[in-house]
Amino acid sequence: MIEYPDADSRRTVVRAVRDHGSAESTEANAPAVRTDEMSARLVAVAERGDPVAFASLFRHFGPRIRAYLLRAGGDAGRVDDVLQETFAAVWNRAALYDRSRASAATWIFAIARNRRIDAFRRDRRPEFDPHDPALHPDPLPGGEEALAASERAAAVRSALATLSEEQRTVLWLSFYEGESYPAIAIRLGIPLGTVKSRARLAFGRLRSELGTTREDLQ
Repeated sequence: MIEYPDADSRRTVVRAVRDHGSAESTEANAPAVRTDEMSARLVAVAERGDPVAFASLFRHFGPRIRAYLLRAGGDAGRVDDVLQETFAAVWNRAALYDRSRASAATWIFAIARNRRIDAFRRDRRPEFDPHDPALHPDPLPGGEEALAASERAAAVRSALATLSEEQRTVLWLSFYEGESYPAIAIRLGIPLGTVKSRARLAFGRLRSELGTTREDLQ
């Protein structure tokens, strides 16, 4: 069950969903807006509890988050529950948003991802098995292996430092969080072509610095 701090909070979230239809039905009508405009609307929710700004955030991000959740493997009913949980959290926690550290898209998608993980854990909580091999650490590497791994890690850190912050973000989301390029574009609020361009430039720079392959990064 979704928890709200008070009845007004619950009414605001439910009204946004009701008045603007489901996230799926509003996707085609979601207006094109700039990233800084979305951040400003999130700040308005944080500072004034602005229901109009909140409804605008739902219209813009609702269909994108719903598509992301469906691609992640959720059924429609569960996805709609997670979507409402996400925007309840956006409303309740907007005061924690810092636009100097993240865009509205990055912040809201992080909440959606965490709510999806929470829902998955609630639905499929396995019995704890202390003998599971995954719970036992691998043997420590020998001296030469440890030295080689340390040198390799240092080289990778040095190479990553030559990339722009935007390129590092795309690489991290792609290789370490397993996001597809379309999902990254939605999450960062940038065109798909921009994501591909940043990934191509970043990987080319790393390959030049390290002589690495795409598989080496995974």
